[in-house]
This record gives sequence, C-alpha cells and structure tokens, in this order.
Amino acid sequence: MALRDRSFSEHEQTQYIAGPSAQRVLSKPDSELRVHVHGEDHRMATNSAERPITKVGHTEEKRLRLKVDLHIIPPIAILYLFSCISRANIGNAKIAGLEEDLHLTGTDYNIVLTAFYTSYIIFRIPSTLLCKRLVIALGCGLLTLCTAVCNNIHTLCVVRFFFGLFDAGMLPGIAYYLARWYPRKEFGSRLSLYIVMAPLAGAFGGLLASGVLSLDHFGRFHRWRMLFMVDGIIFCGLSVVGFFTIFDSPLSARWLSKEEKDFVIGRVQSERPVSTEFLDDISFARSRRGIFNPVTITTGLIFLLINVTAGGLQFFAPTIVRTIYPDSSTVSQQLRPVPPYAVGAFFTILYPFLGWRLDRSNIFIILAALPIIVGYIMLLATQTPQIRWAALFFVASGVYPYGALCDAQISANVISDTARSAAIGTNIMLGTCGGLISIWMWLPRDSPKYRIGNGTNLATSSVALIVAVLLHLWVRFDNGRRNTREMSTAELAGLDQDQAQDQAQDLEWRHPAFRWKL
Repeated sequence: MALRDRSFSEHEQTQYIAGPSAQRVLSKPDSELRVHVHGEDHRMATNSAERPITKVGHTEEKRLRLKVDLHIIPPIAILYLFSCISRANIGNAKIAGLEEDLHLTGTDYNIVLTAFYTSYIIFRIPSTLLCKRLVIALGCGLLTLCTAVCNNIHTLCVVRFFFGLFDAGMLPGIAYYLARWYPRKEFGSRLSLYIVMAPLAGAFGGLLASGVLSLDHFGRFHRWRMLFMVDGIIFCGLSVVGFFTIFDSPLSARWLSKEEKDFVIGRVQSERPVSTEFLDDISFARSRRGIFNPVTITTGLIFLLINVTAGGLQFFAPTIVRTIYPDSSTVSQQLRPVPPYAVGAFFTILYPFLGWRLDRSNIFIILAALPIIVGYIMLLATQTPQIRWAALFFVASGVYPYGALCDAQISANVISDTARSAAIGTNIMLGTCGGLISIWMWLPRDSPKYRIGNGTNLATSSVALIVAVLLHLWVRFDNGRRNTREMSTAELAGLDQDQAQDQAQDLEWRHPAFRWKL
C-alpha cells in the first residue's frame, strides 16, 4: 500500500503531526496528517516547511496500522510464547519426574529457580539496552535443549542460570521494540497481544506437556526430558525463521514504502515534545532519567508486588493443583491449570484494549488488583477443592494483564528512545525481583495449605492497589503544578544556549512542556 497526496472528504478524521513540540489533535474536516522528514539515513519529525509532506487520511492510517500489526505482532508473539513455555516447563517437569530423577529434596527445586532468577534480574537492564532479540531467542532455545540432558542439581542450576541470562532481555526487549512502531495510545493494546502469550504459555504448555507425556519416549529421552527437547527444537527453529522476518525499526523494514516509513516514524515522533530524533544514541543522562522517572519507579514497585503472585502461578501452578486434586493422574494435573490460564489470557487482552480505547492505563492497574485479592481470600478461607479451584480463575484474571498495563504506563511517560529502553528494563527488572521473592513463598514444609504463599500474595496485591491509587492522585497534583509559570521558568533557567536543544532533550520528564499520562 502506498500513501498518496489527496484531498479529504468531510467525513474523514485527520490529524496534524508537526514536529518537536507537536501535539496530536483533531483538525477540521478538510485538514490532513502531515509528517515532515529530514534526510535519507537519519530521519526526524520537524516543523520545517521546506521538507516534503506526506498527506494521509484516516482510512489509509487504519490500513497502514493493520499492515504493521500483521507484520510485527505474530512473529514476536510466537517467539515470546515459546520463551514463556521454556521458562515455565520446569514446573510441569517437577511433577513429571524431575525431582526423582535428579534426586532433588527439600528446597532444591527452589534453589534451581533461584539460579535462574539471579541472572534474570542482573541482566535485565543491560540486555534491554543492548538487546538482539533473535540472538536471545536462539540462546534460549539451545539452553532449553541443554536442560533435557542435565543429570544433577549442579548442571541444572548452571543451565538455568545461563537460560536466565539470555531470557532476561526477551520481555523488555520486545516491549522496547514495539515502542518504536506505535504511538503511546496504541502501545498498550499491541503490547497485550504478545504479553497474552504468558498465560497462553501456561495453557498451551499444559496441553503440550500432557501430550508429550502420553508418549513412551522421544528419541532416547523419556518423561520430563521429552518436554525440554520438543520445546527446544521448536524454539530454535522459530528463532532462525525470525532472523529473516523481523526488522529492527520502520527504517529497516523492507515491506514498507518510503512514504509509509515516514508516516510510521512521524506518528511516534509527534508524541515526543522535546525530542527531534527517532532513534537516538545511547545517553547516560537520558537512561538515568528513564530509570529514575517517578512513574517508572512507582509502576515498577506495583509490578514487583504483582509478580510475587505471577511467579507463584508460573512455577507452582501444577504443584498447587496437585494439592487440590491429589488423587488425579499426572496428565490430569497438567491439564487442570489450562482453564485459569485461558481466563487470564482473555483479561490480558481486554484490560489493555479498554485502556487503549479510553486512553487510560492506571485505572485498570487499580481494577485488576481486586480479583487477585478476592482469589487469595478464597484460598485462605477454605480447603474445599471446588472453591480453591475457582479462586485460581480470579487470581489469573487479575495478574496477567499487569505486564502490558505497566509497560504501557511507563512507555507513555518517557520521551526518548534511550530513556524508554532503560525505563522498561527497570520495570521488568523490578517485576522479576517479585518473581524471585515468590520462589521462597512456596516451600515443601508449608504444603498442602501453603498459608505463607497465599497470605503473602494477599498482602502484596493489597499494597499494589494502594500504591496505584496514590500514584493516580500524585500525577493529578504534579500535572497541576507543572501548569504554573514558576516551574517552567525554574527548569529551563541556566541552560547553555549553544547546547540548549540537547540539554532540553536530556531533561526528559523534568522539561516544563512534559505532562504525565495515566
């Protein structure tokens, strides 16, 4: 599809994108969308009237957005699906003979998970800043294969440590990647289309595990080893295919025309009120602003608290189901988590979609905490299997939307490409710390009621709710403060006139033109 210059009918919705200080606004019926582009290699949206202008109507904008969706979302979603399956399959392997074959006792399983989370946390931000998604995916696939040949806790810990090193950049790297393609309002809903792979991985992983475990062997591999071999082979194959189908940014996408590239870049660039660069160089000042952005830190804290629950579901859902239905077969226990995961997948798409339509993320961050609280009250209040089983549906429906909602909220509150990568990496790193905490909330001695794990999750989800409400109130207060002339004067005073543009961009959220978005 080529974008073309033309006149617009009175029924078409059009918009202006006009440069560093541009705001996205609805114009008169006969207006048009303008994207200004400088240069052939280095492109930026500016307000210069001397450069070519691409005119795009509302209908063509929708067509181009769909084209981008179809080329971007499916390949990264499938890669992330198998990343999640590779990460969570150890939970299925646990009840399929892993502990017996490797002679794991006591808290050995928790130690194995800790080895994974150690590298998973340490390399979150570095992997995001320097990520190569396809190298990461191929490394994860190869290490999944290596898991199948581990013979003791020591080799298993080493393999899972390196798996965490590679996997650390997958989630924040893809979130950062999507932010290059979509403006703020659309980012959360598109992010949800790949983050939904986390609960779907639980559902699909359970189905895959039950199917694989129905086999007598896969080559010379038996029982839980078959899970990692099948998953690893598929993951490696998808990584190789992705090398030829995934492009780093609109600038390198061969399936976009020059006019389409200009338009996609302009849509994203129009929301950066003090930035002229689409892809900027790595800057310590901007990285620091992204990491220590108040919304980044606060949202990251919420994500940490919620991931205490998400980590428990990811690695212990089959174990929890076994305590609810101890007399069921192993295959049946692998299948039981599938329906709650499917419900979680539905809400993972629903909440961010509503956030996109309403242009609000934080309200759904607040609402999503409520079913989690209800679910853990149910788990603590009774040992009736049917009620405890129903509680998992409540928990899953609230937990899984947070990945898309939190990343969308953070991405909307940074300006430069560098700050966005650092901010998203910080959020995911803090969330991963929650997963590490969750490992030690589910100990064998607390089985089968797991009061420590359930009680901790009730507390963390309640605190997350309170923090989200306080963040909402603070943003409203600070935006009001930013509307005062005193702050504008104070923040820009003393800038070096010769370097004013670069220094203004480095201010990020401290620039007086900036306003928080929730």
